[in-house]
Amino acid sequence: MQRVSSAAVAVNAQTVGQIGPGLLLLVGAEAEDGPADIAWLVGKISKLRVFGDADGVMNRSLLDTGGEVLAVSQFTLFASVKKGNRPSWSRAAPGLVSQPLFDAFVAAMAAEIGKPVPTGVFGADMQVSLVNDGPVTLLLDSRHPE
Repeated sequence: MQRVSSAAVAVNAQTVGQIGPGLLLLVGAEAEDGPADIAWLVGKISKLRVFGDADGVMNRSLLDTGGEVLAVSQFTLFASVKKGNRPSWSRAAPGLVSQPLFDAFVAAMAAEIGKPVPTGVFGADMQVSLVNDGPVTLLLDSRHPE
């Protein structure tokens, strides 16, 4: 999750999703993930106080600010580099599992924030551009909620 001033995702040099101020979410799924993981992530992301208040203190959430969300599927988040020099993605859920999870996550996030959530194209080679505001970058893992 990255707090951004703006972000966009392109496929074949065509912008397919873009936002102004808000959050860029790089979303990966494991085979064991399900509805409870989606619910936890959506609730946590929408309510995390990562936006500045009048004093510049991070006291405002996405819901407080009305910020936007851009969600991009990214299986490489689950890379393992324990052995050798080539990453393994064995922890990442296969597309038949992860695409419905990603779609459900996007739908739940849109319902939570009350506006559409643009995305990239699942499984495509995407180019993501962003202006990281802060920078503020957080890792959220529903399996290890910290």
